[in-house]
Amino acid sequence: MANLVIMESPTKASTVKGYLGSNYKVVASNGHVRDLPVSRLGIDIENGFKPHYINIRKKGDLIKKLVKDAKSATTVYLATDPDREGEAISWHLANVLGIPLEKTKRITFNEITKTAVKKAIKNPRPIDMDLVNSQQARRLLDRIVGYKLSPYLWKTVKSGLSAGRVQSVATRAIVDREKEIQNFVSEEYWTITAMLSANGGKPFKSRFFGIDKKIELKSKEETDKVLSHIEGKPFTVHSVKKSVKQRTPAPPFTTSSLQQEANKKLGFSSSKTMKIAQELYEGISLGAHGTNGLITYMRTDSLRISEEAAEAAKLYITEHFGGEYYPKTPRIYKTKAGAQDAHEAIRPANLTYTPMQIKEHLTSDQFKLYNLIWNCFLASQMASAQFDTVSADIECGGYTFKSSGSTLRFAGYLSVFEITDENADENESASLLPELNVGQILNKKDILPEQHFTEPPARYSEASLIKFLEEKGIGRPSTYATILTTITQRGYVTKEGKSLHPTALGNVTTELIKENFSNIVDYSFTADMEKKLDDIEHGDIDMYQILADFYSDFEKDLNSAMATAERRIVKTEPELTDILCEKCGAQMVVKSGRFGKFAACPNYPDCKNTKPLAKDGKSLKESKPVITLEGEVCEKCGAQMVQRQGRYGTFHACANYPKCDFTRQILQSIGINCPICQKPIVTKHGKNKMVFYSCSGYPDCSFSSWDMPTEKKCPDCGEMLFRKKGKSLLICHRENCGYKQEIHDDEA
Repeated sequence: MANLVIMESPTKASTVKGYLGSNYKVVASNGHVRDLPVSRLGIDIENGFKPHYINIRKKGDLIKKLVKDAKSATTVYLATDPDREGEAISWHLANVLGIPLEKTKRITFNEITKTAVKKAIKNPRPIDMDLVNSQQARRLLDRIVGYKLSPYLWKTVKSGLSAGRVQSVATRAIVDREKEIQNFVSEEYWTITAMLSANGGKPFKSRFFGIDKKIELKSKEETDKVLSHIEGKPFTVHSVKKSVKQRTPAPPFTTSSLQQEANKKLGFSSSKTMKIAQELYEGISLGAHGTNGLITYMRTDSLRISEEAAEAAKLYITEHFGGEYYPKTPRIYKTKAGAQDAHEAIRPANLTYTPMQIKEHLTSDQFKLYNLIWNCFLASQMASAQFDTVSADIECGGYTFKSSGSTLRFAGYLSVFEITDENADENESASLLPELNVGQILNKKDILPEQHFTEPPARYSEASLIKFLEEKGIGRPSTYATILTTITQRGYVTKEGKSLHPTALGNVTTELIKENFSNIVDYSFTADMEKKLDDIEHGDIDMYQILADFYSDFEKDLNSAMATAERRIVKTEPELTDILCEKCGAQMVVKSGRFGKFAACPNYPDCKNTKPLAKDGKSLKESKPVITLEGEVCEKCGAQMVQRQGRYGTFHACANYPKCDFTRQILQSIGINCPICQKPIVTKHGKNKMVFYSCSGYPDCSFSSWDMPTEKKCPDCGEMLFRKKGKSLLICHRENCGYKQEIHDDEA
């Protein structure tokens, strides 16, 4: 073996293997291979915060294989993701593989394309320890807070709770917003709208403004005073202003803006957005075009794009829309201060792969997200939209009324894409006002006074919370999805529709932490810590100094809080179902378990009755019929076998359950015989409901495969060909053959 390339993801490894050829073996580490131990803190605080890393449990066999591959390779390239986390993974790999730091060859690429990968191979660099230390500092800080603060919550609230450095701040934001809503005092205000027309034309709206400055109408009395004053007086055009306004496109997506827009336009959660973006980045099989990474790296807060991408956009725009749709000078967006500019904004890796052209190769969700990214990037490079606008001041009885309107003059980037603006004025007229002249008297059609009341601020959605965290400088693009997932899974926040609500548990824990660990949930303190992590990355500050400074104050707060800790009672109202317990007649409530929500009797432990719930969380699931299997008996107790429904589908089970727990999967033949013993191959279900293929002669025959066997034979060695899972690709069964063949779906 000449060269070994180690990546994080098996999917990426498969894509890159197709670019490098037979002189390279490309394997995956499946993320980190070393981490802090789970069962203890793993940080020697007394000796300078030295971390104690161990090989991750269950990765022993993988590590042995990687070590073996590395020893037989001439060159080892560490090709993990191009960010702090990826750099740290490469550093851990180098330690596990015994590669001295000065001899490491670290390669990164912002997009998984043949050109980018080959360019990276030609330009390896050493591991950047400043990047590694920045990641280490974050990991150690989070571990210290989590492992030191959680026992305090166990003592004061309940056992099993956990606290997080950034997650606690995000929970606080939701708790604070809920308090704003509860404490909000609505205020009355009024508006007056005049419906006017010119020369008998179509009526248009004109809104009451005031005199020299805007007058706020706070009551019906104030409104009636204005109405009586203008009664019977003419509406006269005082001034008219016409102009051409330009609207510039939004920049290409960063991680934050992608998550926000996908949430608003597509209804995707942040975690779903990042999962799909990861798939698009790692590579999708495009049939005859092979496997290609479709977007650039999706964890970024940079707005920069490469010169090659800008030129490709220019060529596409001028060719498909015309020269007038490209701006006079290329668009360059300024990245905000404090952003990490290690790689580009999120954009298509290849503009020629238009969403519609490759739609058949994508899932529905992949297509929606790729279409969003492709359109946003293209629009960001296009000419501004132009609007003809007109505004008029209209005088009546000494008061000023204002009218405005606009029509689209030149679509520009709007012909492709526009960012959702939740603050846009819905009342803005979609068309121009009629031709108006100064001094012209208008016809009054109607006067419409309306009473309104101010409304409290809206609860955070995932999109607006991400925007808040970004504006405050809390967290980083790669952490937002994890933050939101964590605070909901831990029961501090619930999601109702798109709105995030704090739970009673979230309220209590937030108040406790605010009282005793004010820095932990302080917005400015958390943002300043992010800046210090950036300083570590840039080599401006030592990570151990940051840890020492943080811990000196944190330890004092912790000792004081533990000494005065008092138990807090969390009062929660049970969520009722429409199910009555058939054992005791009580109305059953919703409970959560390891497999999700279920209905339980509220009289537990006196009554332990439970039932499954339907998707609406209220009604009982329709019971699946139990089918008796004539002639089949249990191998354990000899009782009748029946067919049941489970989490992984239909299965056969003993009718004496739960006294006898014997079960058997339903084995369905795929019509192809085992390449080892020639017995029929059957489908089976593994973890996470994943289907795999196994010999029906198991355990006498050990053949199994995640890839689907076919009747086709390898033209090189004659072995059976397998269809690669999730790919339009046939591969040879013989491990050292290496034959592969792209296929179309109708050939499968």
